[in-house]
Amino acid sequence: MLAAMPPTPLPTPEPGEARIRDRGDACPGALRLHPADDGRLARLRLPAGRLTAHQAEVLARAAETLGDGRISITSRGNAELRGLAEDCGAELASLLAGAGLLPSPTHERVRNIVASPCAGLDGLGYADVQLWARALDTALCAEPRAASLSGRFLFVLDDGRGDVAGLGGDVSLIAGQDGSALLRLGSRHFRLAAADAVRAALTAALAFLDAAEAAGNGAWRPHELPEAHTPDWAGALTRAGITAEPVPAPPLPVSPPPAPGPLGDGALHVLAPLGRLTADGLRALADGAGELRLTPWRGAVVVTDLARLPALEPYGLVTRPGLPSVGVSACTGRPGCAKSLADVRTDAGLVRHGGLPVHYSGCERRCGHPRGTWVDVLATGDDSYLVDGVPTPRTALPEAVTKARTTR
Repeated sequence: MLAAMPPTPLPTPEPGEARIRDRGDACPGALRLHPADDGRLARLRLPAGRLTAHQAEVLARAAETLGDGRISITSRGNAELRGLAEDCGAELASLLAGAGLLPSPTHERVRNIVASPCAGLDGLGYADVQLWARALDTALCAEPRAASLSGRFLFVLDDGRGDVAGLGGDVSLIAGQDGSALLRLGSRHFRLAAADAVRAALTAALAFLDAAEAAGNGAWRPHELPEAHTPDWAGALTRAGITAEPVPAPPLPVSPPPAPGPLGDGALHVLAPLGRLTADGLRALADGAGELRLTPWRGAVVVTDLARLPALEPYGLVTRPGLPSVGVSACTGRPGCAKSLADVRTDAGLVRHGGLPVHYSGCERRCGHPRGTWVDVLATGDDSYLVDGVPTPRTALPEAVTKARTTR
């Protein structure tokens, strides 16, 4: 039986080093359920968002029988189940493990890998980084020390089109058109052979762990390390036998997510309104699909027959551009989160959206907000908000958000 995992202990700081937090990493996982106002929450890491049709069915069944019947898609393309009973942990773990969704109980929270969702499907990009993601997941799970990474540590694999390069990865790889890869580690950049990309990513993560252990300040991510404990990235790569040339920071490739609809000749891109799928909606996506890839845009890329697109609309899925819910996201809000000051998901439905992305937050933590430029809608009470810092009553949200999205 799979047991619940305890919080990760903090290292001991060096003399004179200030600790940046006084608790271990309690980030939720599939084995470490998080208490919320609407029940327990499980977060399932899905490297590159990948699900087989069978795994999607198991996830839908778990949502129906153990949770509130819905699956939330996170800003990293992972899946969350909410409304879980306090005593369902063992049953949930057994279901997931039987479907191959828990390949390593000790590593299940560190499998945070985002990869270009359309890689290998639409003829764009310079490498199929979905293959890199699978190889990196295997390497992570096979490395005992990698289990010490925080549940927030993020690997980003971009195929060169720039759709995920800006998602704030702790270790980022960007495919080059000449069979190379760019390794981004904060302000340091290295050019190396694409064949070494996965090994370099794991090496960099282990170098961070070395630096974090030496610093002892409780850092979960590289930017939290003291300057004196910056990881020896170049030395680690050299010791691993990887030829990596330090290069100046090149311009970051940037491209928007694809519009909802057909993707190439054999795939579809759909969005889940406010990032939530019903169990039946997930089943509809998986029906006849070769593969599903949940995306950091809170939707899914589905390898399937293009003729199936109209059949997905009755499940509330966004299958074409221009619909009101395109580009809008929200945190859990009330009643699921005790910290939230408003039912932001209901209030998000008051506005016909269009223009910049917009995110509704129930408190100042702004959980799940997008990267880049976005309209910030922050609840300050039951009937009051700040829209990009401007006090706005709930009744005036439609006009204020529409103006911010289209004129900023």
